[in-house]
Amino acid sequence: MAKIKAFKAVRPVAKYAPEVAALPYDVMNSDEARLEIQDKPNSFMRVDRPETTLDRNINIYDEQVYQQAVINMNSLFERGIMQQDTTDNLYLYELTMDGRSQTGVVCCASVDEYLNETIKKHEKTRADKLADRIKHVDILDANTGPIFLAYKKQEKINVIVKKFKKNQPEYDFTTSDGVTHRIWTIDDQDVIQQLVNEFEKLDALYIADGHHRCASGVEVAKKRRAENPDYSGNEEFNYFLAVIFSDHELKILDYNRLVKDLNGLSEDKFFEKVKEKFDVEYVGNEIYHPRAKAEFGMYYQSEWYKLTAKPGSFDPSDPVNSLDVAIMQNNLLQPILGIEDPRTDQRIDFVGGIRGLSELERRVDSGEMKVAFSMYPTSISELFDVADANELMPPKSTWFEPKLRSGLFIHKLS
Repeated sequence: MAKIKAFKAVRPVAKYAPEVAALPYDVMNSDEARLEIQDKPNSFMRVDRPETTLDRNINIYDEQVYQQAVINMNSLFERGIMQQDTTDNLYLYELTMDGRSQTGVVCCASVDEYLNETIKKHEKTRADKLADRIKHVDILDANTGPIFLAYKKQEKINVIVKKFKKNQPEYDFTTSDGVTHRIWTIDDQDVIQQLVNEFEKLDALYIADGHHRCASGVEVAKKRRAENPDYSGNEEFNYFLAVIFSDHELKILDYNRLVKDLNGLSEDKFFEKVKEKFDVEYVGNEIYHPRAKAEFGMYYQSEWYKLTAKPGSFDPSDPVNSLDVAIMQNNLLQPILGIEDPRTDQRIDFVGGIRGLSELERRVDSGEMKVAFSMYPTSISELFDVADANELMPPKSTWFEPKLRSGLFIHKLS
């Protein structure tokens, strides 16, 4: 069962919501984040990336950085930009991009369900990134970034959500990237109970995006439990902030690959090796978007090629090795180009589909990269299959758009 809980959100006063709302902390580096907060005194990026308000030379993991997050958060309170609701509510968060909308239920999800794997993951976490977020959550005493969860479509939940959305939204604004954000507060106890009851009928929830944020919330809960051996299980630290979406509304974009060199191979030898596992078709200078699974675009020397994985190059019944990102890794990137670990290898880079395939052309044409590969997007059902099999996806398998904004909901842990 999936247990969700209403909570007293800390959130912006409605008129300030557009100024507070910030992209997730991990979609940009420190320098980009510094640019992002210029002339934006209320941006939540100042809380999520507090080093941006300190000297440029400071180590981003310095103790002072975490203390600065508390100072920046308190400033939003003191200046009346943010406040805490006085009743336990659920919320609806709708994001509309390119004419497509998705609406999630904003709530608290259970740490125990993560621990017993009713909340399923599909990605590894990195120790350094996890340690940073654990400290951030613990010192701020709050979950500041929502976990993006998904569930297999449940019609009764969708009916309740659709009906409530006939009310006037409390927040309604469009960010500079053209995404419209609308938020409703559900303070009606009957509607809250209906949603709680319907979510309880679900077998599982799935982490779509935010594995580090989720794991950090869980680790802080474990720490607090150790410090409070008589805990009841009802304390706020036993829950983390989540927005839960029905799978039928979600869209995963392609996550494309670039490699710096041909691993010492001549052009002829490289193509010869690629043809062992792929049918190679010359396309020309028109950008090639793969149209089906096991199809790839390859951009090399200002020309596009279509690659199609040959039968026998992967096991279609294996939920991980049949993913396009795995087919590419196992048949080309690793054996031919020598990319053993895409997490750590400095010769490979990744470009989310939101940037467009012209970004692949630009980086290859500039000489920075030698070859690029356009990917067919992973599907949400493939993500569920991997998680249900208790397996992990290869790195950089999924790119979700639009991104949930941080700062619109904060969950206090005490």
